Amino acid sequence: MPPAVQFFNLDFSYPDKTDVLRDISLSISPGERVGLIGPNGAGKTTLFLLACGLLKPTSGEIRLLGQPVVKGGFNPDIALVFQRSDDQLFCPTVGEDVAFGPENQGLTSREVDLRVQEALTAVGGQHLSARPVHHLSEGEKRLVAIAGALALRPRIVIFDEPSAGLDIRGRRRLIPLLQQSAPTVLIASHDLELILETCTRVLLMDMGQIIADGLPRDIMSDEVLMTAHGQEKPHSLVPHQVAHRHTAA
Repeated sequence: MPPAVQFFNLDFSYPDKTDVLRDISLSISPGERVGLIGPNGAGKTTLFLLACGLLKPTSGEIRLLGQPVVKGGFNPDIALVFQRSDDQLFCPTVGEDVAFGPENQGLTSREVDLRVQEALTAVGGQHLSARPVHHLSEGEKRLVAIAGALALRPRIVIFDEPSAGLDIRGRRRLIPLLQQSAPTVLIASHDLELILETCTRVLLMDMGQIIADGLPRDIMSDEVLMTAHGQEKPHSLVPHQVAHRHTAA
């Protein structure tokens, strides 16, 4: 079985910003849940857009399940949940938006309806199907965006800041979705506790390069490493001491 995603000597620059990504070589195996952490501007979102074929590398190559990624091509094996739900949701109603991907796969109306119900049920959003998208709360929009990705039944799902704007209840509902959404999952987030709960591997990025790659607890418990790259050690990894209260005899 080929790797789920491979990056070979990848470089990328925007017209007004050079060296956004520099010499990225990386392989992600099927079944991995990989977290990307790092400061704003590290290149995490750009890496995701390249993996989905929304951008073209300046140099280097990307392979998805052994096949080259072509800019602008539609590949239902990979789905991206954008950081801003409004960048992803554009149909009048929730049901229409979730159906958009399956319809573009050429499925029958019956199969599309099944996919929509299946995806909305997975996120707990069955009751939203007829709602206008612009009437949804931010948390509801996030769930619908995830449902739209799940409706493709992709083998790889990429989440860009999935917990941003969610309340505690929404965040707790999100965690099992991240763990079960697809065989292979990539998550970029500043919510380091979320990464600890959901990921089996973490990549620390800074200034367009991968600085560290390993087990989440190993990387994120290294306070010197984390601080050097604009990150804080997650609260759950900080030892806590309970003060003993002494009473006079």
